[in-house]
Amino acid sequence: MNQKNSLGINSCFLDLEDPIQLFDKWMNEAKKTEPNDPNAVSLATSSKNNIPSVRMVLLKDFSESGFTFYTNLDSQKGNELKQNPYAAMCFHWKSLLRQIRIVGKISLVSDEVADKYYFSRAYESRIGAWASKQSKELKTRDHLLKSIEEYKKKFNDEKNVPRPSNWSGWNLSPDNIEFWLDGENRIHERLKYTKDSFGKWTKSLLSP
Repeated sequence: MNQKNSLGINSCFLDLEDPIQLFDKWMNEAKKTEPNDPNAVSLATSSKNNIPSVRMVLLKDFSESGFTFYTNLDSQKGNELKQNPYAAMCFHWKSLLRQIRIVGKISLVSDEVADKYYFSRAYESRIGAWASKQSKELKTRDHLLKSIEEYKKKFNDEKNVPRPSNWSGWNLSPDNIEFWLDGENRIHERLKYTKDSFGKWTKSLLSP
């Protein structure tokens, strides 16, 4: 039997006033059921000319202040976020038949936060941050592999690979978060949280 919460929707939505708490619950369930990368999320950005682009990134942290991922700041998404600091995310967990959509403003994390995550990465990943000129045209694959080997020689001490100045994290501070659950005959269930100018969240149901 499909149990309902106080809003008349599936009990998986719970009755929480804070969407970050609900996100945490859903993410923990996804970690148990998704075979690969439950933290994979599509990230949509837009250029200064309003041309959109979307790609998958990995969410590395989240809190009341927002949702954090890391990248080369000179990549396409990095440059677009410098031009237009608004973005959207969409998580899709097929195993749970759920989605979460997030819209908000982007800002860089502090150097301290970026350093902490960067130095938690594997040696090869830290080298890759130096070797890859993300989103730039690559003449051949061998050029990239050669660059990797050159940086391994330059930074041969695995414990001492500095973070490139153009590699850091972005934090998406949400203005609204929508939770979506698949329903029979496409009668889906949707719950949207919207933040007001005082930082308070309000809930509303949306038609499928």
